[in-house]
Amino acid sequence: MNDRAVSLFDNYEIEVKRTWKGRGAILCESDKGLLILKEYNGPMNKIYFQDSLLKHVKEAGFLLAESILKTKEEELIVYDQDRVPYVVKSYFEGKECNNREIEECRNAVRTLAKLHNCSDLSEWEDLACQPIFHIEKEYEKHNKELKKVRRFLRDKSQKTAFEIYLLEHYDYFFDTALQVTGEMRYYIYDEKNKKMEDFPKFSIVCHGDYQYHNIIQTAGGMALINFEKCMRDNPVRDLYLFMRKLLEKNNWSQTLGDSLLHAYDEERTISEEDYMHLYYRFAYPEKFWKIVNFYYNSGKAWIPGRNMEKFEKLLMQEKAKQEFLESIFKK
Repeated sequence: MNDRAVSLFDNYEIEVKRTWKGRGAILCESDKGLLILKEYNGPMNKIYFQDSLLKHVKEAGFLLAESILKTKEEELIVYDQDRVPYVVKSYFEGKECNNREIEECRNAVRTLAKLHNCSDLSEWEDLACQPIFHIEKEYEKHNKELKKVRRFLRDKSQKTAFEIYLLEHYDYFFDTALQVTGEMRYYIYDEKNKKMEDFPKFSIVCHGDYQYHNIIQTAGGMALINFEKCMRDNPVRDLYLFMRKLLEKNNWSQTLGDSLLHAYDEERTISEEDYMHLYYRFAYPEKFWKIVNFYYNSGKAWIPGRNMEKFEKLLMQEKAKQEFLESIFKK
């Protein structure tokens, strides 16, 4: 980040004591506490929604969430001399959530449940202006991409060892993707068998990027940062994202999965519909799609060995993943 960005603090009613570089940002110790200056890459209207959400959750009792500071002119965004947009937000002194400490991860999902309890905006007029994210449409898009790449691989005359190996196992994951998407659309979004009032409306706003580096362990509890991807979706979106990465690191441990779900349920009851949404998100072969997507959109003349390692690990864990789904969701 350009050192000239430090001068942007002059646009705020704060007394700067010292500044230092962080990861893609500038941290600032001020008379208003610890602050962070970051470049803003989202749409302009999203920053106002984000600000309203953060104010709402604090008013509802979730105090350890970041805040966006306004400039002297009451603006949420400040621009440097090149018209690059920046935001200044409150920050927290502490350490990132340790995803190797199980009890810390249990606390992270309890914190998430508390956030969801405070982010129900059903009475908020501005909520109607926010689009609802439908995961099955995202999966349909992924499926089209998978179909295109399979055709590309089949038609390719000279194949690398990775491409041959990928193609050998392609149909299993592709068929799973189609099946999961079809079942999800039928059981959750089937327009023929559902009345309008039965469709999920998702008045709760998700964090959108609930990962360990956005969870800060402070002296006063766990604080949450980086709400830029907040959106209307089933709240299990956040739970799934946090759990999937942790479960992949722990070979889809059923004990761990059950423990995390129980910790969340202690603070916010997981409904039958939530479990159904969560099951289909876990069942969709997202990791396979990511490997294929990375392969197809990178230079194919040289395929990193890391691709093969990731795919081999995916295959090794597939049985454990299916056993996890059977154990946790089909009781």
